[in-house]
Amino acid sequence: MKKLTAILFSIMMLLACVVTASADDASYLGVMLGTNVMSLDTNLATDGDSFEVIADCIDGLMQMDKDGAAVPALAESYDVSDDGLTYTFHLRDAKWNNGTPVTANDFVFAWRRIAKEAGEYAYMLDEIGNIKGAAEIISGSEADLTTLAVSAPDDKTFVVELNVPVSFFPSLMYFPTFYPINEEFYNSLADGTYGTSPETFLSNGAFVLESYTPGTANLSVKKNPDYWDADRVKLAGINYQVVGSSDNALTAFRNKTLDVVMVSGNQVDAAKKDATLAENLKVTGAGYMWYLSFSQTEKNAEGGMLANANLRLAISNAIDRENLVDNYVMDGSLATYTAVPPQFAASSTTGEDFSANQDAFIDYVGYNPEKAAEYLEAAKAELGKDSFSFTMIYGNNEGDEVQKVAQAIKEDVEDALPGVEINLQSMTKAERLDKMQNDNYDIALTRWGPDYADPMTYLGMWVTNNSNNYGFWSNAEFDQLIADCTTGAYISDYDARWEAMFKAERIVMQEAVIAPLYTKANANLITAGVEGIDFHPVALNRVYKDTTK
Repeated sequence: MKKLTAILFSIMMLLACVVTASADDASYLGVMLGTNVMSLDTNLATDGDSFEVIADCIDGLMQMDKDGAAVPALAESYDVSDDGLTYTFHLRDAKWNNGTPVTANDFVFAWRRIAKEAGEYAYMLDEIGNIKGAAEIISGSEADLTTLAVSAPDDKTFVVELNVPVSFFPSLMYFPTFYPINEEFYNSLADGTYGTSPETFLSNGAFVLESYTPGTANLSVKKNPDYWDADRVKLAGINYQVVGSSDNALTAFRNKTLDVVMVSGNQVDAAKKDATLAENLKVTGAGYMWYLSFSQTEKNAEGGMLANANLRLAISNAIDRENLVDNYVMDGSLATYTAVPPQFAASSTTGEDFSANQDAFIDYVGYNPEKAAEYLEAAKAELGKDSFSFTMIYGNNEGDEVQKVAQAIKEDVEDALPGVEINLQSMTKAERLDKMQNDNYDIALTRWGPDYADPMTYLGMWVTNNSNNYGFWSNAEFDQLIADCTTGAYISDYDARWEAMFKAERIVMQEAVIAPLYTKANANLITAGVEGIDFHPVALNRVYKDTTK
């Protein structure tokens, strides 16, 4: 009997070894992150790296296919009412990694919580998703969460009511803001602890959180054997590691510590000339745009000097964007002259890229030192000042090229605009965001990535009092155009809406609300044999459900 027991125990241990992998297993994919993941709470996460890890572990109603189209995930199917105002999602059988079934109430609870907490991305329920009742809860004028028009008639049916039709509503559903949370599990945790460790985070997706501490350089996820589509997932897990520089990233790749790393422009050139590395190099559109944000409030910029449009136009026209991408970024990024970057939003009627014409606003944003000087003279006359001194903040952990770009912008502006001084201040990305969110800056070198494939993901930021309007700019004509596109006259007229968004963008560029710089590309080195990473310019930059190693 003891012998039989020993044999059975040995078999069980062997099976355990077959089906279980650890974070140091070679079958794990090693992936570089650009910044520390500060939160896995869908209400608090605000950056692409955090969204990527959340999406590894949680499915929403929809997911992206390899071409970026919205296809079913937890929603096996959905129906839309004839008037486009009611979406009914029919959930498939799925469960959380504690064995609890995923139900429609998980979505009701999570969406109500997003509205109640009114975090940075809560506007997606209201201004973008146009969910009935969201605006009132987010603004604080309504305390009753049941007025948010989401409901669960039964465990497998989730119903959403909108104020107006939103043609791209299904594509919003793969963004983490719209992911579910199990209410019973959430309420069992101490306040503020959800999503801070594997023990305080539930997964229903392709992977389960294995190790994580907020703000640290390493985390890992492992394959979820109970995932509804587990047969599709081939990786045993993913080891994420924050790498401080592209030199360290290249070293980690050569040492086979990491399988997927992002490299700088200098290294792209070197990789193309290296027979081995050239085969591993893949350049993809990252989707996000780098730009200058100007604080227009009186508490900053020498008493609000940057509220003057001519001064902002002077700075924008002093910057040589082609020089930035050719000599400092050097990774395939595109010099950008529009408020909505190119190559991510196309017309559904013509197929034309919204920002195909990069010369559309060349009078306001092109590199033209002479015109920049004219704008400066106009600003001096309007403001009664001959000299200005501003501080430009930038993140020192957002890529090797960022400091070089900041220095190049300083030199361009000071060379073209005598009397304008730009002082550079380096800090972490988190510190930069904190200063911008609290209106404690003059100029910021910042970036924004599209959350969904529509120009409104950029234009909506500059609506008065939008949580991402870090310049605190306000324009009634612009606000009305955006309102017409999102809730008013143009919501059901696609061509009129498209034209109105062009008009809104023109206002942004005429007033130099921002100074667009370049649309980022990502240059990746990927280990030979690693296949099936889906790269997207919208919402989630990398998805690993089909990845093999």
